[in-house]
Amino acid sequence: MQPKGTSVERGELADLTFRREYRHRIEHVWDAIATPEGLRAWLMATDVVIDGRAGGRMEMVSGPARFHSTGRILVWEPPRVFEYEWQVAPVQEMPSGERAVVRYELEQVGDVTRMQVTYRGLTARTSKGFLPGLHAFLDRLEAQLDGRPAPAFLQRFDELRGEYPAWSYDGA
Repeated sequence: MQPKGTSVERGELADLTFRREYRHRIEHVWDAIATPEGLRAWLMATDVVIDGRAGGRMEMVSGPARFHSTGRILVWEPPRVFEYEWQVAPVQEMPSGERAVVRYELEQVGDVTRMQVTYRGLTARTSKGFLPGLHAFLDRLEAQLDGRPAPAFLQRFDELRGEYPAWSYDGA
C-alpha cells in the first residue's frame, strides 16, 4: 500500500500532503501531471486548459463528480514544480466552494522520481473527503505511469475510506 496522506488543520482550513515515489524519469511524471493528455486518465480530467507559464490559466473538469476548477498558474518550473489555484464554485459536496492552491514538487533521485503533492487552504470539511480521494487518484497515476489499467476510482475510494476514518458525507 502506498503511504497515506496527512492533513494539518488550521482553523476552518486544512493543508493536505502526499509523498510518493515512482520508478520513472521525472519528465515522464511531469507529463502525467502537467499536460491535458497526462491528466485525462488518472485524474479523469476533461476540458483541460494549461497555459504553461507563471500567470497562465489553469482550468479543467475532473473526477467522477466533474468538479469544474479554474485558477492561475502560480509556479511553472518544468519538470520540477507546478503550482496553481484550484477554485471551485459551490456545489453539493462543497457548499462553500473552494479556493485552494495545488502544488506538485518533483525530484529525480537515481531511477526514482519523488513527488510531493500539497493542497493548501481547503476547507477543513472538504479536506476529510479529499484524503481518500487524492490517495485513490495517486494510485491511478501510479498505474498510468506503469502502463497498467487504472483502478476504478469509486471502488478504490471506498477501499481507502477506512484508512481515513474522519471522513463522512452527510449531504449537508
